[in-house]
Amino acid sequence: MRKRVGPIVRVLTAMCLLVCAAGIAAAQDEDDLTARQRIFPGVGPGLRAVKRGGDGRLYILASPSPGLLVFDTQGKQVLSIGELPGADTGTKSGRPLITFGEDCDGAADGKIYVADRGANLIQVFSSDGAPLRSIPVNAPVAVAALPESEVAVATLRDPHLVIVFDKNGRDVREFGDPEPLAERAELNRYLNIGQLATDAQGHLYYAFAYLPEPTVRQYDHLGYAAQDIQYTALEAMPAAQAARKEIVRQESKGKDPSFKRILTAVGVDRTNGEVWVALYNTLLHFDKEGNRRATYKIYTPQGSRLEANTILVEQDRLIIGSDPLGIYEFERPDKKILK
Repeated sequence: MRKRVGPIVRVLTAMCLLVCAAGIAAAQDEDDLTARQRIFPGVGPGLRAVKRGGDGRLYILASPSPGLLVFDTQGKQVLSIGELPGADTGTKSGRPLITFGEDCDGAADGKIYVADRGANLIQVFSSDGAPLRSIPVNAPVAVAALPESEVAVATLRDPHLVIVFDKNGRDVREFGDPEPLAERAELNRYLNIGQLATDAQGHLYYAFAYLPEPTVRQYDHLGYAAQDIQYTALEAMPAAQAARKEIVRQESKGKDPSFKRILTAVGVDRTNGEVWVALYNTLLHFDKEGNRRATYKIYTPQGSRLEANTILVEQDRLIIGSDPLGIYEFERPDKKILK
């Protein structure tokens, strides 16, 4: 037995050196990214989404207040749809048109979509905020405008990850099978909750919030999966293992699921399909083939950690929001390198 100690120790030492070297390399690859400024200072607690609609307008949703704010291409506020009685400028009665919004998006034709989880509806408004229709959806959590006046919806309950409705509110297709993470059906569906994003080529991106290995899945407009963009670096393994242990623990208890999110925000460069993912205050940048290009720790101008829950990727900047800290503007570090 004594003769075998030496080789085993050497192997373990080599493995430790590899792990340490990988950790050092990962740390060296990580940069700090500090916001230039806070923007839209009236928005903070309750921030849910910041989207650039297909019509070029900027959409900001904070629930329950101030609700949905819409800004034109020059940055001037042109519309407000409130969630609190008396706060709604879109109706003379002051009746709120949104109960509790989880997500929003704007289409190229000006239609506005809000995932109203409080009312179990997708609320559809005209470009000037007039109600057009409501689409019944059980527990909608994300929404994305698609070409040809279609809208994609992610829910907490539906057997598929995505439901697509046409311009008349009809369910025209459903796609995306939940990942098998737990044996209890309701627990497994909860663990497959996701956020939605799109690009100019009509792709739909589904970002899994609770998958132990942070994952964004790309679909074409018909619902065929193209690729997974996944963070599986060595430094991510401990968190993934801990998440899987927690899934096993909660499954054995049989209680209502309660998990800490893994992936907290996603943004897509609409021009080229590159993906930006937030794991709280860690920001990951992937190219369109799914290769990780950079990792950043993000901070406010005052040096506070910024834990992102929404990302908007613009041509020359990143707009990153956090509940309750608000919305911040960053210079795009990848563009800075190219200058």
